[in-house]
Amino acid sequence: MARVQALRCRECGTEYQLQPTHVCEMCFGPLDVVYDYSEVARGLRERIESGPSSMWRYRDLLPIPDGAPLVTLDEGFTPLVRAERLGAELGLRNLYLKNDTMNPTNSFKDRVVSVAVSWARAHGFETMGCASTGNLAHSVAAYSARAGLEAYVFMPADIENAKVVSTSVYEPNVIAVRGNYDEVNRLCSQLAEEFPWAFCNINVRPFYAEGSKTLTFETAEQLGWRLPDEIVIPIGSGCQFVRHRRAASELIELGLVPDGRLPALTGAQALGCAPVYNAWRDGTDRVQPVRPDTIAKSIAIGNPSDGPYVVRIARETGGVVEAVTEEEIVEAIRLLARTEGIFTETAGGVALGVLLKLARAGRWQGDEVVVTYLTGHGLKTADALNGSAGGRRVEIDPTLKSFREVVSV
Repeated sequence: MARVQALRCRECGTEYQLQPTHVCEMCFGPLDVVYDYSEVARGLRERIESGPSSMWRYRDLLPIPDGAPLVTLDEGFTPLVRAERLGAELGLRNLYLKNDTMNPTNSFKDRVVSVAVSWARAHGFETMGCASTGNLAHSVAAYSARAGLEAYVFMPADIENAKVVSTSVYEPNVIAVRGNYDEVNRLCSQLAEEFPWAFCNINVRPFYAEGSKTLTFETAEQLGWRLPDEIVIPIGSGCQFVRHRRAASELIELGLVPDGRLPALTGAQALGCAPVYNAWRDGTDRVQPVRPDTIAKSIAIGNPSDGPYVVRIARETGGVVEAVTEEEIVEAIRLLARTEGIFTETAGGVALGVLLKLARAGRWQGDEVVVTYLTGHGLKTADALNGSAGGRRVEIDPTLKSFREVVSV
């Protein structure tokens, strides 16, 4: 029996063949990949531990056909950093940071794009596409170049310049759209109907999204095959949040972790784009769209497709959804850099900001294992600091006298 079996609607359970589609024809619910876990389970841990030092050690739980070549830049298996200095400031003795700034294009998007491009090439696609707030475009451009595929990346015209430059160097077709991400995504959905292209986060979304699971697989393995007590995750569309819930469930179902308890999954948003937080605060899973206005542009999605599922999962697992101000985002970025030597982008600042907010409010006793996902590198959004990066800069002449006049040591 095949390891990867079908697509199944998350709402009504209708099944579909493995094909480039992402919405149920019966109820318009999202589609998820179905695996034969009995086929996967035999000898799984041994295959993982003898696999490559990348996310592809978990290939059995990813939707690429057996024998199909991978499009990879050795993404994944990024460091799980024990944050002792930051933890000491917050009273958390077991605080960890999953540092996905270390991926090939410096964001977690390399995980999902490696899966999407591998699946697309295995099924005969010659052109990749995406709607992006920057990081996804960067990754799609790089992996399409690696695979020798044409790429069309669509981004809001006001996206950070660093992301435009780092995407353009791979020479994709960069389409700057005068509109926000939700408007870009709407356009790409129309284009997916017109052209035989593989749009990562549209028609091949069920396969693409599975790459997110590897963050939680790695976290559990790096903790000695145990799940943390809580994970703090930035929320854009909510797609990766849903997949981390699925990853934890798979780890339990397949016997890879001894404790059958799911971690609390906590979502983080910027107040300038907080539709999921608003729903959580109001005690509903009806997520009302908003118009984004935040420095955290990589998660500035005003109409998040998986927003209602985030609210339900946070509630079911004992997590929360919280939001932080622009000032709290910058504070968190600076504190992380000062205490742990890691520079994260604004989305990471959102997750860290929520961690700080919850810790200072007394959410944890101190011995819990808490993990925060840092999903992108700070050089992508350095302009957001606007000269507030801290430190003391002085200018001197090239003499000892000038140094001593200015610097006290």
